[in-house]
Formats: sequence, structure tokens, C-alpha cells
Amino acid sequence: MPTPSTPSADDVAQATAALAQVQKYLHTDPSVADVLPLLAVLLDQDTGVPILLGDILRSAAHLVAQVTKADSNEIRLIVAGLREAAQEATGWHVLHWDVLRLNSHAFGPAGAPAP
Repeated sequence: MPTPSTPSADDVAQATAALAQVQKYLHTDPSVADVLPLLAVLLDQDTGVPILLGDILRSAAHLVAQVTKADSNEIRLIVAGLREAAQEATGWHVLHWDVLRLNSHAFGPAGAPAP
């Protein structure tokens, strides 16, 4: 497997900007039918935000622990916090199943009552 290119801070900023765009869009009260495809991608069980964020946090904790050898209580607490957050974020992947269940319901346009 080839070594992936190193992402820049700008690359990460673009990713968070895309998430912010989704957030702002959701505040406009779009229809559920329009939102479900976005949620399906965001919460995908294999490549969604919870899985990626959990893996990123877990890898960061590993790198910090490896490089610092957990030299201090402060570093140990930070590493433990990263690992705990990784576990919690990864746990959100179960929302993928909720999106699948929502897709089985009929939703009308924004503001219209569901049939």
C-alpha cells in the first residue's frame, strides 16, 4: 500500500469548512428527504465522520504516547482523553442504522406534514 500524501492544515480546514456548510444548511430547515443523503455519507458505517474521527484521535494518542513515552501525568491525561474521545466518536457509527431506518419512511418537502 503506497504511503498517503501528508495532508496540509488547509486540507483539514477545507474538510471542516464542508462540515460547517452542512451545519449551516441544516439551520435553514431543509426537508428531511434532502438531508438524509447527506447524513448517509456523514454517518457511513465504514467511512463516515465517527469512524474517521475516532481513528484520527486514536492514532494521535498513539503517536503522542510513543514519542513522549508518557513522561508526565499531564501527557498521560491528554493521551487518555484522546483515547476516550476516540472511543466515544467511533461509537456514534451506530447512527448509520438510524439513517437507514429513516430512509424507509416517506418525508415530504420542508414545512409539509409527513404523509
